[in-house]
Amino acid sequence: MATLTASLALCALLAFPVLEAAVLLPVYNDPHSWRLTQVRAFSWSNCGGTFPGEIRSLTLGPDPITIPGELNVAVEAATTVPLIAPVKLAIKLQKRVLGLWVDIPCVDNIGTCTYDDVCGILDSLFPPEEPCPEPLARSGMPCHCPFQAGVYTLPQSTIQVPNVSLPSWLTNGNYRLTGTMSSEGKEVGCVNINFSLQSASGWHWLK
Repeated sequence: MATLTASLALCALLAFPVLEAAVLLPVYNDPHSWRLTQVRAFSWSNCGGTFPGEIRSLTLGPDPITIPGELNVAVEAATTVPLIAPVKLAIKLQKRVLGLWVDIPCVDNIGTCTYDDVCGILDSLFPPEEPCPEPLARSGMPCHCPFQAGVYTLPQSTIQVPNVSLPSWLTNGNYRLTGTMSSEGKEVGCVNINFSLQSASGWHWLK
C-alpha cells in the first residue's frame, strides 16, 4: 500500500491511474516503528483549466479516517482520451508552516515526487496474469494500462487500510497535494487534495 497521502490520493483516484498511483506508489513499512494516524478535513477539487480527464465525484469517510482502519470510498472519473504508456504522475506535496506553504522534498519516493512509469508500477503491484484486486474487480474496473476513454465508476466500497508507518519527518499538520497525470507527453488530468494529519506512537494511543 501507500503512505497516507498516497493512499488518499490514490484511493480517491482508484478509477484513474493517478488515483491508483497515489494509493499505491510510495511505500514505507517499518514493523519495528509504527504510529496510528488520523486524517481529518479531507477535501478535493479538480485543478483549474481544461483537461480531458477529471474526477466527477469523490467521497471518502469516515471523518476522521483512522489508519489502520476502514476507509469508505466512492468515485466517478472520466477521460475523453485513452491513457497510454508512458503515463507519468507528478505529485507536489506542501505543508503549512507559520502561515506559508512549504514544499516537502522527495525522500524515499515520498513527498514532491515524479513517477515516470505509472503503468510499470501498476504491473509490478498487480501481476498482469492475475485478476485485479477488489473492489476494482467487482466493479469491472481495470488496474493496468491502457485505460480506454470513458467513465469509470467505483460504487461505495469499504477498503481495509493496513498499518502503515509514516516517516518521522512527515509530522502532524495541514497539507495540500497536487497530482498531475500525463500520457504520451500531454497532461490529461490534475487534482488538488487538502487534509490534516495527526499521528501518535502506538504505545501512546494505547495508554
